[in-house]
Amino acid sequence: MAGGVTSPNEKTKALLASLWERNKPILLERLAVLNQAATADPLPPELKAEAASVAHKLAGTLGMFGHMAATRLAQELEATLEAETPDRTRLSKLATELRRNLPQL
Repeated sequence: MAGGVTSPNEKTKALLASLWERNKPILLERLAVLNQAATADPLPPELKAEAASVAHKLAGTLGMFGHMAATRLAQELEATLEAETPDRTRLSKLATELRRNLPQL
């Protein structure tokens, strides 16, 4: 818009960008937990539970920011971690793919 007036859409984008920046440290911590779980051998029950919780939280947060592919990956990670014996290869692959889907971190 002319004269320095910001449209509602631009304001929303700016707000989301600001929120994303403020949440980056938390997102990075959560990704670190998932990476730790993906590389742990064996995977301790406490870390497994924490990683499943983190994956759930990431799915919600990423969805809020419109990162739908990353949201689906986080949901798959959560489901994988909730299995009695998680498929470690799948867990590692999903954690890597999730990180690749968030290049702005």
